[in-house]
Amino acid sequence: MKLQRSSCNILVQSSNVDLGNVLPDYARAGVIQVASKYFGNLNIAAVHFNREGDAYRCTVNVQMGALPMMSGEADDRNAYAAFRRALEKVAKQLRRAKRELREDKPQRLDKGIFLYEPEEVGRRANRQSDGDAPALRHLLEDASGWMPLEFGSGDGAHSIAAQ
Repeated sequence: MKLQRSSCNILVQSSNVDLGNVLPDYARAGVIQVASKYFGNLNIAAVHFNREGDAYRCTVNVQMGALPMMSGEADDRNAYAAFRRALEKVAKQLRRAKRELREDKPQRLDKGIFLYEPEEVGRRANRQSDGDAPALRHLLEDASGWMPLEFGSGDGAHSIAAQ
């Protein structure tokens, strides 16, 4: 996917680290690469570097299209490595968002099925039968696997044992 550069706004800043000329360009190139790989419609991105002791902390915030803001944060002794790890976290979030939005994603067939306890099924079958109408009752007797089924009708009852 090609990145639409017309609305592209990438801010690279630091509160207490001298970034130089190369690190901001490296950060912009990395954000552009990830944005073009997944959605291609980058609204805004912000990369912030901070120094904590002898390690660098990098925070990457990316907002693509109508998606919510994706954020990744990482620490490392090297500022470039901290940026790469934070960007990998954002890329993982974008990858999961894209997978969720895909149309060819298979649907789970068993997602909406609600399973009843055997006693509940028997009670429901009894409630649904009125007078002479046929009813189906499920009764679990023991743990041996046998399940007798009883079909009730107005003129008599039939019992079947099934395994």
